Amino acid sequence: MHTSPLKAYETIDKITMSGRELEATAITKAALNLRKCQENWDATNRDSMLEEALKSNQLIWSIFQSELVKESHPLPKKLRLDIIRLGAFVDKRTFETMAYPSPEKLTIIIEINNSLATALRNCR
Repeated sequence: MHTSPLKAYETIDKITMSGRELEATAITKAALNLRKCQENWDATNRDSMLEEALKSNQLIWSIFQSELVKESHPLPKKLRLDIIRLGAFVDKRTFETMAYPSPEKLTIIIEINNSLATALRNCR
């Protein structure tokens, strides 16, 4: 049983979304969490919020990368390789941000996530 109408809607929404829409939603949510960290950089819980947002984003990208290396993946090989390279860049920036936190370092990750989400939504 759902505890609220919003939770019920979110569950139904997830059931009816396409795979690409789910991916786009996940990567957009990760971008929003990173943006929230960036905008609240001086918050007392910034370190835990940042760690959670970066790890969540990294998990999403890891899932993308593991799917994209499969020969059976429907995207063209060159496009898959380009997205894998973007993922490697995001991984590098994530580790750099974990080691030396700075709000400016999040901007490129947020922009990449948002661009990928847009592409996924426009890909039919």
